Amino acid sequence: MQQPELTIPSKINVPLSALHKSRNGVNIHVINTPEYEVVRVSFVFHAGTRSQSHPFVASATANMLAEGSRDYTSQQLAEKLDYYGSYFDVNIDRDYAYITFCSLKKFFAQTSEVIEQIILHPTFPDKEVATYCAKRRQQLTIERRKVETRAREKFAQAIFGEEHPYGISYDEKEYDTITRCQIEDHYRRLYTAQNCMIVCSGSISDEVLQQITAIAEQIQSSSETFDDKIPSFHTTHSEIVKHDGALQSSIRMGRLLFPRTHADFIPMQVLATILGGYFGSRLMQNLRERNGFTYGVFSAMVNFQHTGYLAIATQVGKEVTQEALEQIAYEIDILRNEKVDEEELLLVKNIMAGEMMRILDGPFGIADVATENILCGFDNRHIQHNLERIRQTTPEEILSLAQKYLDPKDLVTVVVGDIE
Repeated sequence: MQQPELTIPSKINVPLSALHKSRNGVNIHVINTPEYEVVRVSFVFHAGTRSQSHPFVASATANMLAEGSRDYTSQQLAEKLDYYGSYFDVNIDRDYAYITFCSLKKFFAQTSEVIEQIILHPTFPDKEVATYCAKRRQQLTIERRKVETRAREKFAQAIFGEEHPYGISYDEKEYDTITRCQIEDHYRRLYTAQNCMIVCSGSISDEVLQQITAIAEQIQSSSETFDDKIPSFHTTHSEIVKHDGALQSSIRMGRLLFPRTHADFIPMQVLATILGGYFGSRLMQNLRERNGFTYGVFSAMVNFQHTGYLAIATQVGKEVTQEALEQIAYEIDILRNEKVDEEELLLVKNIMAGEMMRILDGPFGIADVATENILCGFDNRHIQHNLERIRQTTPEEILSLAQKYLDPKDLVTVVVGDIE
């Protein structure tokens, strides 16, 4: 049987979102894909960890929204969602809190009643606060025994500064000081109509949109404004952290760069993919295949609201830590001095295009990409722009970017392990 010809897409057709605005000013972005009999609604609040007034309060607020409401206990809320095959998910980063609900369309009316309780009427019971904080403190204590966790935290501190809201880490003992009043205050200040947008996807009929809008119009309004100023960054370029008894060293390397809106962001994604963004990347071929230092290594561009950075991450045997660092530097040096081969660059471009197609396969992936685009000031037409920008990247541009952004003196290196 003859295999079908491999076709690499040159165009991605993604539905645009339609903007609706509730009477209290909440932007509701609708991506209607009626062929899918599901509804997904994400409430995005500008209430990430950098907006908190007390350690861990932002994540506590987001994660405790469903731990009891005006009319239901946490168990009743969970049972109602389970009964209709719906689910609820929370994600929080430095900038935003994402509260997402998924439901079959035919049960969205019942699910919307639960959404209303969780978004509009959380009660944050004292007992649940105490249980949550004790559990999270224990989890964080265990996590910080891992070199990978400590390296991730130390790298953020080294990139941004130990007191910067993008880099700061708190002692797990701070969980003992969280109070219900602090959580309620965070909710009152930031879970407001002025601080919220909604992205919904799937089969969004007029009836479903009316139900979503009805919830949005009940979100409290506030005259308070969120101070969105970002402090200056204070970068440390090298840090070795002793972790007694560790059999492996966790390595983080990279540098502060720019947010997704920067003109060089997409071609730097191509560069990062060449370096360590897929299984056959240069770092994987070197550190894993040729030298056997690690099971895996990756590099990627990381995006925040106000900035972004390049990160390289791996874990290696402690006895080969220095050799691994030298080989990472070696691969970076090649990128800075030799043009990438056209065949390798074409492979990477096709991998990136294929990954875009995979992510956009279905209403949920489309909604995730649309949310990120909206937060960056784009619409879904930007997806096609990104694909074209990937295809336009040349070996000469990769060489120029590597020379500009991968100067060894600008790189931050953090190593955590049982090393001298």
